[in-house]
Amino acid sequence: MAGGSGLGGGQDALGGECNRPIEAVAGSAEGRTRSAESGIGPSEVPVGKAESRTAPSEVAARSADGGALLVVGDVITDVVARHEGPLAAGTDTAASIRTVPGGAGANLACWAAHGGAAEVRLLGRVGAEAAAWHERELVAHGVRPRLVVDPQAPTGTVICLVDGGASAERTFLTDSGASLRLEPADWSDALLDGVARLHLSGYLLFSEPSRALVTVALKAARARGVPVSLDPASSGFLGELGAGRFLALVEGVDVLLPSRDEACLLTGLTDAAEAAAELSLRVPLVVAKQGHQGALVARSGKVCARVPAVPATPRDTTGAGDAFTGAFLAALLAGAGPEEAAAEGCRAGARAVERVGGRPPLPG
Repeated sequence: MAGGSGLGGGQDALGGECNRPIEAVAGSAEGRTRSAESGIGPSEVPVGKAESRTAPSEVAARSADGGALLVVGDVITDVVARHEGPLAAGTDTAASIRTVPGGAGANLACWAAHGGAAEVRLLGRVGAEAAAWHERELVAHGVRPRLVVDPQAPTGTVICLVDGGASAERTFLTDSGASLRLEPADWSDALLDGVARLHLSGYLLFSEPSRALVTVALKAARARGVPVSLDPASSGFLGELGAGRFLALVEGVDVLLPSRDEACLLTGLTDAAEAAAELSLRVPLVVAKQGHQGALVARSGKVCARVPAVPATPRDTTGAGDAFTGAFLAALLAGAGPEEAAAEGCRAGARAVERVGGRPPLPG
C-alpha cells in the first residue's frame, strides 16, 4: 500500500500467532464439466470425482515446492483518465488518458508472477474483440491465461478517473461485460491439478452465474485440501450485495483480504482493527489492507500484527490492493508466514501506486 508511517510504528508482539501455517478447510465434492484450456476458448475435459482431501502438511510442502497459484477472476480493459483538479461539469476537463489491460483478478495474477510465484494460472472470461490482446499481455507478464471467449458479451471495461492531486485517488465507472458471466460450465476440477493455492476475486460474487462458479470452485478446492483466499474487491458492489449474504457465500474460505472500508462494511464497525478481529472469528486468517497505514493481520478474534506501509509518491492508486494481494500470495507460496507476506504486499502496493495502471512492469 502507499506511503505513510504505518500503524503504531511497528509490528505487533504476537507475530508467532500470526505466522502459524494456513491450513485448508476440509470438505468433500465431486468434480464435473468442462474448463477453458490453456489459451482461449472452452473445451471438454474428462469428468470424474475430485481427489480426496490433501493433508495440511502436504499442502505446505506443495506450496514450498512452488505449486501453482490459480486465480479465478475478472479480465478488464481499463481506460485510465488522470486529471488535474476537479472535474468541470458540462464542459471539458483536460486529462492524460491511456487504455491498459486490467481487472482485479488479472492484475493480481500479474503481481503474483512479478513477486516470484513459480506458476500463476488465470481463469477469466472476455469478449472476442479483445481476447487476443489480453492473452498476449498476460503471457508477457508470466501468467498462464485460460480465457473463455464469451459469444455474446464484450470484454468488461472500466473507466478509471484518477485525481492528479497528492492522493491520486480513483473513481471507477464499471461495465463488467463478459467478466461476470463466468459460470460453472467454465470450471473443471482438473484446473486444480498441481495447484497449491486458489484465489477467487470478490467481483465474482456480484452476479448470479459467477456466484455459482465460486460455489463449485470452493467446494472442489476444499475436497483437495487447497487453501482458498478471497478479496471482497468493491465496497460499492459489496454494499448492494449485503454483508450477511457475502459472509454466507464465502463460508469455507481460508484467507480474507478486505480493504479498510470493506472490513468495516462487513462488520458494521468503524474501527479497522476491531473489524479485522471480528472477521477473523469467521475466517481463519484476515489481512486487512489499510492504504497508507499498511496492513493488519488478524486471527482467532484478535489483531496479531500491524505491518507498516512503505513510503511512496502516488501517481495512480488503481490496482494497489491487487498488487498487495498478488505479492502476499506469492510470498505464502514461497513459504513466508502471513506477517512477512503482508510486508511483501505493502512493498508491492507502494510500487503499484507510483505507476499508471494496475499492472507491474514487464519482465526485463
